[in-house]
Amino acid sequence: MANYNDIESALIHGGIYGDKTTGAVNVPIYQTSTYEQTGIMENPVWEYSRTGNPTRRALEDLIAELEKGVRGFAFASGMAAIDAVVHLFKSGDEILVSSNVYGGTYRILDKVYKQLGIKAVAVDTSNLSDIEKAITDKTVALYIESPTNPLLTVTDLKAAAKIAKKHNLLTVVDNTFMTPYLQRPIELGADIVVHSATKYLGGHSDLVAGLAVVNSKELASKLAFYQNSVGAVLAPFDSFLLIRGIKTLAVRLDRHTQNAHKLAHFLRNHDAVSKVYYPGFEDAQGYEINKAQAKNGGAMISFVLDEKHDVKKFFKSLNLIALAESLGGVESLVCHPATMTHAAIPYDIRQELGITDSLVRLSVGIESFDDLKNDLQKAIKESEI
Repeated sequence: MANYNDIESALIHGGIYGDKTTGAVNVPIYQTSTYEQTGIMENPVWEYSRTGNPTRRALEDLIAELEKGVRGFAFASGMAAIDAVVHLFKSGDEILVSSNVYGGTYRILDKVYKQLGIKAVAVDTSNLSDIEKAITDKTVALYIESPTNPLLTVTDLKAAAKIAKKHNLLTVVDNTFMTPYLQRPIELGADIVVHSATKYLGGHSDLVAGLAVVNSKELASKLAFYQNSVGAVLAPFDSFLLIRGIKTLAVRLDRHTQNAHKLAHFLRNHDAVSKVYYPGFEDAQGYEINKAQAKNGGAMISFVLDEKHDVKKFFKSLNLIALAESLGGVESLVCHPATMTHAAIPYDIRQELGITDSLVRLSVGIESFDDLKNDLQKAIKESEI
C-alpha cells in the first residue's frame, strides 16, 4: 500500500490500487458473471458477480476509505443506494427527512415506502429543536441532505447526529453535493453516507451510479444482504469508469468551486436576480456551520429571477450552459426544479419550501468563468418581459 496522508492522494491510490498480477496501475475490468470454483463448501472469495465483483469491490473499498467508513457499497443508481438503506427499516417505522430534499428521495419515500408502512416526516433539519420535537417512539432514523437540493440549506451534522444518537436513531447523510473531498459526514457522527455517484464522483456525465458507506460491521452485514438480495448492483465497466472519475475529483472540484464562488457573487449583484442560494456567502444561512464541517460552499447555486424576466425565455436563451437533469459534470448544467428534479413534490409544498416557478438551479462546471458569466448575462437580458 502506498504511503499518503491527504485525500488528494487517497483519491488516486486509495482502496484497491492497480493489479498485482500484471503490475497494471489500473484495476482491471472483470467482465464476468461467474467464477470457477475449486470445490464445494470452500467459501470462495468470488462466486457470482451480483454478490461480488473485483472491479466493483475496488470501487467500494475506495469510497469506504475516502468517507472514513467501515465498508462501501456500489449500486446501479443513487436511488438504488437510497432504496437499499431504507430496506433497513420496517413497517411502522418513521424517518425524519430534511424538508427540501431531492425530489426522487421524496418520491420513493412518499410513493413507494409509504404504502409499505414506512412513514417519512419532513423536518427543517437545520433547526435542531425541530428535530427534537419531531422524534417519537416510532422514529428510527434521521435522513439529512446538507446542503439540501435545491435550496442549499445547511444542517449542523455533528449536532444533529448527536441528537440522533441520544434517541438511538440512525443518521443517514446524502453527501452528493459535497463529496468526501469537501465533507465527510461519518467523521461528524453519521452512521451511513449515500451518494448519487452519477454526479461529482463520476464527474463526466457518462455513467449512472450510487454509493453507500456505513460506519459499523453490523450495518455492513445488513446492507450487504440487501445489496445481494435485491441485486441493483453497479456493473464492472461502470465501476471502472467511476474509479477513473474519482481520481480527478480534487482538481475538478477545485475548479468547480472557484467558478461557483465568482458566479454566485455575479448573480447576487445582478438587478434581475431577486435571491441567490449559495452556502459560500458569509451571510448565508448556515455559513459558519458549513465552514466548520466542509472545505467550502461547493459548486451548486440556486437563484430566483425577478418578475420582470421570463424563466422559459431564460432557459431557451442559454447557449453554453445546457438545460438538463443531473449535476456535477465538467459541463455547466441548469435545471428548473419545479418541473424537473422536484416535480414529484406537490405544488403547495414546493411553494411553502420556496421551490417556486422562478427558481433556477445551476451546477457550475469547469469552463471559462468569463464564458459562463457572458452566457448567463445574455440569457438574462434576452428573458426580459
